[in-house]
Amino acid sequence: MATIPDYQSLMLPLLRLCADGAITLRAAVQALGDTFQLMPDQMVQKLPSGQAVIYNRTGWAKTELVKAGLIQQPQRGLFEITDRGRALLAEKPERISRAFLMRYPEFKSYIEASQQRAVARDTDAGTGAPDAVTTIEAAKQTPTERIDAAVAEIEAELRDELLDQIFAIANQSQRAAFFETLVVKLLVGMGYGKGIKDAGKRIGQAGDGGVDGVINLDPLGIDRVYVQAKCYDREATVSEGDVRNFSGSLDVKKTNRGVFITTASFSGPARAYVANIQKPIVLIDGDELTRLMVLHNVDVREERQVAIKKLDADFFEG
Repeated sequence: MATIPDYQSLMLPLLRLCADGAITLRAAVQALGDTFQLMPDQMVQKLPSGQAVIYNRTGWAKTELVKAGLIQQPQRGLFEITDRGRALLAEKPERISRAFLMRYPEFKSYIEASQQRAVARDTDAGTGAPDAVTTIEAAKQTPTERIDAAVAEIEAELRDELLDQIFAIANQSQRAAFFETLVVKLLVGMGYGKGIKDAGKRIGQAGDGGVDGVINLDPLGIDRVYVQAKCYDREATVSEGDVRNFSGSLDVKKTNRGVFITTASFSGPARAYVANIQKPIVLIDGDELTRLMVLHNVDVREERQVAIKKLDADFFEG
């Protein structure tokens, strides 16, 4: 009987599937099951988290093909092959693996960024755990270090996927409205306006005075935080002028508290401007946005918990 293939073994067959047209992940899973002649019980075999093994592995294969620019997501829930993907199929490769995908600069940058986030997180936590994708280093790690590194890698991938889902909304106006609602939801989820009914509100629209949302910090709405939400491309940069304009809009609203949230990044002058004014304006870029979403469980859910036990040394020494 055939075994369930690992996710790297699914990459090439998945890319070939996409060559026939846009496809959903669920349809791809079913087609790959047929390709590998998986039995019905294998198709429903589950991880401890409850997710089907084949679905999980197909999802990872899809993600890494997207990062390499071989497939793209034209709209939410669908993905299709790119010109680069077709060019690769024309080469008739025998297999696609993570090592193979390192030939593409975008994928290499994605891996390096994942490593850097994992190292930064572990440094902040004081664990100093090595990253999970360096095979040579992984061989030197203790089991506990490997677990920490794997968790960091999964979280880094989740954070990238959160941005992908935001950008998957093709209609620009719908994407802007969705993002404005999302950032208000995040701030409320972080505890701002806690205990106040309808504490957060999206107000982004024509003539909004340069703000997209507001959070009431007290029941009467006397103390407020205004929000600017800009859903820009990841490579874009929010300028000092953009931040200055937001600062001016706070004057119009007769307040000085503001949060500027974007999927992009802020320029050095923009950050310097905020650091040198008296108004408490907080800048949150795409990387910090997804970190906060994961930390405060906004539009993510806990998939599984793992209990790691160790010897009770006090009992035996006593």
